[in-house]
Amino acid sequence: MEKPVSNSVSAFMTKKVFTLLAVACSLIFSISSQAQGLPLADGKKYIIGDIKVTGNVSFNEQTVIAYTGLKKGEEIFIPGDKISAVINKLWDIDQFSDINFYITNVSDGNVADLEIEIQEVPKLNKIQVTGLKKAEKEEVIEENKLRAGAKVSENLITTTKNYIESKYRKEGYLNAQTKISTSEVTDTTANANLVNMLVDIDKGERVKIEDINFIGNDKFSDAKLRRAMKNTKQKNIIRFWKRSKFVRDDYQTDKESLIDKYKESGYRDARIVSDSLIEIDEETIALDLKVEEGDQYYIGDIDFIGNTVYSDAQLARVLGIDKGDVYNGVLLDKRIADETKPDGEDLSNLYKNNGYLFSNINLVETNVYNDTIDFEVRIIEGKEAYFNNITVTGNDKTKDHVIYRELRTKPGQKYSQEDVVNTVRELGQLGFFDAEQLEPKFINPDPQTGTLDLEYSVVEAGASQIELQGGYGGGGFIGTLGLSFNNFSLSGIFDKEAYKPVPMGDGQTLSLRAQASTFYQTYSLSFVEPWLGGKKPVSLQTSFSYTRQFLFDYINREADRTRSFDILGVNVGLAKRLTVPDPYITVSHSVGFQRYDLNNYNTGLFTFGDGYSNNFTYTLGLTRDNTYVNPIFPMGGSKFKITAKFTPPYSLWNGVDYANLAEQREYQLEDENGNLINQQGDRVTPENAVGDPRKIDQKKFNWLEFYKVKFSGEWYTQIYDKLVLKTNAEYGFLGAYNSERGIPPFERFFLGGDGLGAFSLDGRETIALRGYPNQSVVPIDRPAGVNDDGATIYNKYSLELRYPITLKPSASIYALTFLEAGASYDNFRDFNPFQLNRSAGAGLRIFMPAFGLLGIDFGYGFDSIGGEQGANGWETHFIIGQQF
Repeated sequence: MEKPVSNSVSAFMTKKVFTLLAVACSLIFSISSQAQGLPLADGKKYIIGDIKVTGNVSFNEQTVIAYTGLKKGEEIFIPGDKISAVINKLWDIDQFSDINFYITNVSDGNVADLEIEIQEVPKLNKIQVTGLKKAEKEEVIEENKLRAGAKVSENLITTTKNYIESKYRKEGYLNAQTKISTSEVTDTTANANLVNMLVDIDKGERVKIEDINFIGNDKFSDAKLRRAMKNTKQKNIIRFWKRSKFVRDDYQTDKESLIDKYKESGYRDARIVSDSLIEIDEETIALDLKVEEGDQYYIGDIDFIGNTVYSDAQLARVLGIDKGDVYNGVLLDKRIADETKPDGEDLSNLYKNNGYLFSNINLVETNVYNDTIDFEVRIIEGKEAYFNNITVTGNDKTKDHVIYRELRTKPGQKYSQEDVVNTVRELGQLGFFDAEQLEPKFINPDPQTGTLDLEYSVVEAGASQIELQGGYGGGGFIGTLGLSFNNFSLSGIFDKEAYKPVPMGDGQTLSLRAQASTFYQTYSLSFVEPWLGGKKPVSLQTSFSYTRQFLFDYINREADRTRSFDILGVNVGLAKRLTVPDPYITVSHSVGFQRYDLNNYNTGLFTFGDGYSNNFTYTLGLTRDNTYVNPIFPMGGSKFKITAKFTPPYSLWNGVDYANLAEQREYQLEDENGNLINQQGDRVTPENAVGDPRKIDQKKFNWLEFYKVKFSGEWYTQIYDKLVLKTNAEYGFLGAYNSERGIPPFERFFLGGDGLGAFSLDGRETIALRGYPNQSVVPIDRPAGVNDDGATIYNKYSLELRYPITLKPSASIYALTFLEAGASYDNFRDFNPFQLNRSAGAGLRIFMPAFGLLGIDFGYGFDSIGGEQGANGWETHFIIGQQF
């Protein structure tokens, strides 16, 4: 039956008008008086006859009827509470944009046939965003989940509009406006119920702060107060690192920082009486802040109340604030509980590290007289807490035992805040998870029983890397292929299903690398098991490498494959993480062997072209690393490392007179034709020769003899927000047991450039010093032109200011600026820690799990090199695969 429009009222509602339903119900139901001639009385009881569902709906009719709870034959009042409840129930599922109820027929006096007309919320067909760049458009669509098929409700439109405007106002676009409109899609199949959405965004101009003015300040100047506002800055042409944009949230935070500035100097009662935002024009504003400073206060008596676990003297030492000190409200709060440092040295952590999770500490002012304030530190110690269940969630690749062995918290163990913080740090440094999303969750903490459950939520990150490079250099094409699987599983190598692409999940590291050119090939294989035996943190490290190089003619650009130099290297090491004096220390031991074989290979690097040298070494290392949490971008902590590398002192027992050998070698020289000559250049007859100098050097270097000591220290200091200062100092020394035998031409330090290990034959160590060419910084007192022997001593210092652009697991990016200085020396007589090659510059680092660390640095060298005059100038350095 056709329903007359004049007597039906549409009920287009949202959840915001639920309170009007009771009133509206009386208007919603109508009977066609023209068609039926039946009057409708308010609140009359009817028996439900047939129920029909109409309108634009994809739900099955019986499903909708069943959901309403209405049944044929049921008695209800129309209008009445039952119908109101049905309407509310349908609105609550947030699937409909319009709901109408009709009585279509009344028979036998009180049997009413009902029709439920509903319109579903339309689905999104296409989205168009205007007013933004392409990348920004994609960001808006992704952040608001505006994908095809999304339900376009009034709530979605409102929240999207508010989100976009809030987003850009936070970035300084104070006048940002968003208009959202929808249009029905008509060229689709019947009942498709699709709409297109247009999001028109007008960011406007970024609002800048012209002036920040203070009224009522006598104790601090305007300039000092402006500096206290870290994020809200007025225009200044000489300040380029902080823009003068206005962000309301930052402004509110900075007003709190302004009051903290006063509290730190004793002005407890300081407050902002009023503040005004004055619009100068569409692009600039001014801020006026009226302050009331109050008087300066001092600390009086501090009494501790309720403490039984620790004495007053112990608590006072941790508090670190004495009677007579200038009142510092900010410091007082931090010494009670420093919310910015989960491992801070404060009273709250003192208790929480000893099991008192449920302790409560409050600082109360008990007396204020003249300019002095007395305090009570009121302590409710509560019951000692113990861990009940410890669980880890989110790991779908890494096996449970790899994670659980790193946990410092165990079931049944007394609660310790320090152990929780250290566990998060250990899990972050594994490199298998997104360190930025590591989060411990306390579940069911019960102060009555003193128990709690703890859950560590992790997000897997890519742990394998590939290195694939090709280039031209050193006389021909050079190709490199490297694979590093940092969460490898040796136990899965015989499991076909585990190859995705390789067995993963046991926390082991397998690395393979091959490099080849027209005149050399080098191959290496290494394997690391971080928990040998699975019971204790004892790491096993093994590596094997093989290199073959042919003598290369750089003029004819040909390699002579009859003249070769082979290097075979094997290394095995063990490292153990200690528990005392603290859990951050690792002791390592390793033994290594290198075999150098020369076959008619005569170069300036060696004094013999046929023969061999052996290098057997033992290395002892001590490392302390408490950096946290993200190994790619540490926000704090420090790392110290000292290593000592030794060879056996063969000269003590091999019976060789090296003083006599040195005299023979000094006497037995060769001219360009291979004839023996003396120091004056006169021909030496075979009868006068004491031996072939090449054999003398072969005897001297058949087993290398030396010791090498290195030290490095890194400190990470959080300056503000995520701005981090990395401070670094490092030293190296190569020495000899026997001065007559001397230091071998191996294992030396080469300073300068990007620090990447170039292909070399002599075990050299390359030390980065940006702003100078690779390996160009020679010992200071060495004659010009003699620059290829390396150094036996070096020192280096650097300051690096870092700020992250993004720390997402897919790609971590941070920018940096640096100051750097270093030098190398031939002996201690020339050592001068203040005579350095200095440089400064800026750079960028990008870490992608599949490719490791990539970066670029632009450095300016302030000093000359190689005997040249003036500064070295600008150098560009590319970083590939270097450590963090």
